[in-house]
Amino acid sequence: MRCLRLSVALAACLASAGCANNLADFNQAPLMSPIGQGLQADARAIPIERRGRFTPGRHSLWDERKDLYRDPRASRIGDLLTVTISMNDKATLDNKTDRSRDSKTKFDFDYLAEFLPLSKKGKLDANVNSQSSTKGTGKIDRTEEVKFSVAAVVVDVLPNGSLLISGSQEVRVNYEMRVLTVGGIVRPLDITRNNTIAYEKVAEARISYGGRGRLMEVQQPAWGHQVYDQVVPF
Repeated sequence: MRCLRLSVALAACLASAGCANNLADFNQAPLMSPIGQGLQADARAIPIERRGRFTPGRHSLWDERKDLYRDPRASRIGDLLTVTISMNDKATLDNKTDRSRDSKTKFDFDYLAEFLPLSKKGKLDANVNSQSSTKGTGKIDRTEEVKFSVAAVVVDVLPNGSLLISGSQEVRVNYEMRVLTVGGIVRPLDITRNNTIAYEKVAEARISYGGRGRLMEVQQPAWGHQVYDQVVPF
């Protein structure tokens, strides 16, 4: 009885360890990795370039926020720019694998044994057959089309002049919340004259189009079903 209790406790511990990393993902979308994490293996903080502010003199009419000769494109922390996203991706994959193997072995052996005054003659036959077969089929047919624009804010300026941007937008319709988020690293040279940039020119891009509300709750499996899928090993 004691061994049975220990076995049940050990099985419960193993099952809990297997699903410990996925408990935080119940009823919500997977978390996205931080922007800039792919730049360095140890994900250290990227140093920020600090610039001093100009101080106008007494009775001066100059205002740095209304510089007629400054490039209107985003270039400093706090500046805004628009990220245009237009995805129309199609992927079709059809893979098949067929593997077969057949092996046969046969041998004969004659022997003559003498034990004291007794003699005995015999024959040994052996046949060995082996067969194995493996088949695999996989098919993917995916079509995605997403078009929207999101305003982003420059949150950091890297030492080489690249801009770290982040932006989000929330739209609530009845009881459903639509959340659009975008982030990444852009070059100032890739920003157009009207202060926009295409998503394919955003490095380390993190683009999310989802939501939360009644509709998302219906689309997600019940939490009991998710627990069952994580615990059952087969």
